[in-house]
Amino acid sequence: MKVAIVGAGVVGLTTAVELQKEVKGIDVTIFADKFYKDTTSYVAAGLFRPGTSFAGPTQEITKKWIVDSYNYWDKIRVTPESPKAGITEISGYIFSSEHKHLTRNHYIEDVVPLYRSATEDELNLCPGNWKYGSFFRTILTECTRYLPWITEKYTALGGRIHQKSINSFSELTDFDLIINCSGLGSKLLCKDHKIVPIRGQVLKVNAPWLKTFFYGDFDTYIIPGFETVTLGGCRQYDSYDLNVNKFDSMAIQERCYSLVPSLKKAEIVTEKVGLRPHRDPVRVEKELIEVNGKRIKVVHNYGHGGYGVTTAPGTALYAVKLVKESLSGNSKL
Repeated sequence: MKVAIVGAGVVGLTTAVELQKEVKGIDVTIFADKFYKDTTSYVAAGLFRPGTSFAGPTQEITKKWIVDSYNYWDKIRVTPESPKAGITEISGYIFSSEHKHLTRNHYIEDVVPLYRSATEDELNLCPGNWKYGSFFRTILTECTRYLPWITEKYTALGGRIHQKSINSFSELTDFDLIINCSGLGSKLLCKDHKIVPIRGQVLKVNAPWLKTFFYGDFDTYIIPGFETVTLGGCRQYDSYDLNVNKFDSMAIQERCYSLVPSLKKAEIVTEKVGLRPHRDPVRVEKELIEVNGKRIKVVHNYGHGGYGVTTAPGTALYAVKLVKESLSGNSKL
């Protein structure tokens, strides 16, 4: 059984390995034009914190994706491979001077090991008129490590990778099934006008003294990683600009330095831009298409927006379930 996967970001690679584990003897090939540092996944800080507006087809499925994702990351975290995979546990705060609901998250309050209101003393940890806050413990998945690690797993299981831009499913008619994890590329590949880029920009700085993450108002976040600390951010709807914008950089620095003043002495290592592939709802579903008279089974898994790292395992497991249905004689497709 030959399966083609389009896309080599965190969603595509995680889906590929889960498919290899679940379907014995399957022949999987990944096609992508971008890998590792050129993917949006590579830019992400990788903190497990899905947005409260993140949505799959139903509330029940959405919650399952999130719970399954946390369990997947946590299972790797407790193994000796966790440093190589870029997965660790981390704690921190989210503060707001205006809205209490911004400090709550109904998706993960009963999933992560600890999620509570911040104390009065904790609200004074950072400069600012913070009225509301929460403290929680969660997981960090850093794709600078995870992508090479999961790629190694994939190739060890017999998977192949081809660097090629797929512009039409007609290029893959030799395969029995296609899994589409092309992210923003699905806008053209599937003619899906629901998917839009949400531009993000971050700074990576050297601040080894910082071990706690912080979120503030206006999409301000400070997230320590294995080598650097990520400072962000911005969310610019329907922007395709991949260039670093100096005005965005200045605004990010001003907000982050105000939140944690010690960062003013941190050396800036690099600045990154990524286009989050946003779709409402995230598309993980089966489709039967016809290309040049041939019927091809497709399973889509794209549109995660800024939560691809957070939710990739959950949607991957769900996509693999759909693949197994499609390959069985019981599928409606």
